[in-house]
Amino acid sequence: MPIKNSLRVSSCWVVTEGLAGLQNQAIGLAQALGVSYVLKEVRKPKGLWQLFSKGKHDFTPPWPDLLISCGRQSVDASLFIRRASGNKTFTAHIQHPLVDPKLFDLVIAPAHDKLQGDNVFVTQGAIHHVSAEKLVGAAGHFRPLLASLPRPLISVLVGGKNKHQDFSDTAAHDFAGKLTLAAQNSGGSLAVSFSRRTGERNEAIIRQDLQGVPSFIWDGQGENPYLGLLSLADVIIVTSDSISMVSEACSTGKPVYIYELPKAGGRHKQFCENLIQSGHARLFSGAIEIWKNTPLDETRRAADFVYERFCEKGEGNKYADISPRNSS
Repeated sequence: MPIKNSLRVSSCWVVTEGLAGLQNQAIGLAQALGVSYVLKEVRKPKGLWQLFSKGKHDFTPPWPDLLISCGRQSVDASLFIRRASGNKTFTAHIQHPLVDPKLFDLVIAPAHDKLQGDNVFVTQGAIHHVSAEKLVGAAGHFRPLLASLPRPLISVLVGGKNKHQDFSDTAAHDFAGKLTLAAQNSGGSLAVSFSRRTGERNEAIIRQDLQGVPSFIWDGQGENPYLGLLSLADVIIVTSDSISMVSEACSTGKPVYIYELPKAGGRHKQFCENLIQSGHARLFSGAIEIWKNTPLDETRRAADFVYERFCEKGEGNKYADISPRNSS
């Protein structure tokens, strides 16, 4: 994700409620814009004014030139700061804010949010912090860890149960069985990473069922090899519960397979169906093949949209000090 246009701003705040998935999206956008940022958090505010009490993450002037917010809990903070700055702070909100998008300078929302407007930029997947540069660095760093595994290397990103989807014992056994078939029939190996939501029971089931299969299974100790698994994979398999992980996998340009967890429905199901229909992913049923995929670079596209709108607003005021920086 090389920087096409870099904003020259004196300050940028990234505001979220502290969840890793939300922070990664907002930070990813800031990094794609080439700006330095200060990370601030809001946590389940009971009232607007409680957001701005003194403390570690103090919301007081001087207000930033650019504010990137993500998640519902950050909406009030973004709207307050935009008003308090006299509309001088440029506000970019990620995800459906559940208020009129015109209250922000722009909103970046995935297609499954079904949000429209003149200042709404619709993405096919979630924006994120994974970039081509990070993947190149991770490939060199983690290559020795996976060098002994036979190819094709099948990287497996395992999520877990959420309010939209289930991950039962039956599903864990089924998933592990299909992974075993994929490795055996391809003559390859597995590189597996669990998330915190996978749960000890599901992790134990998958570990047990994969015994005897050539594999690397991260034990959660030491440096997280997540970027290494993305960069070194020949094929990536990811569970359907995580829109972020699926989006990050699709950004690599590797063949991506989605394992659909039980009870998949609503926004998550629509998101996966959109990617499959567009050819960026396929459903995983136990068989794999190497096919050419096009990287889904939504973070870069979103950053370009922010840059253009920021420049439009900046004409004639202090924000006019913006210049493109082209890099390869």
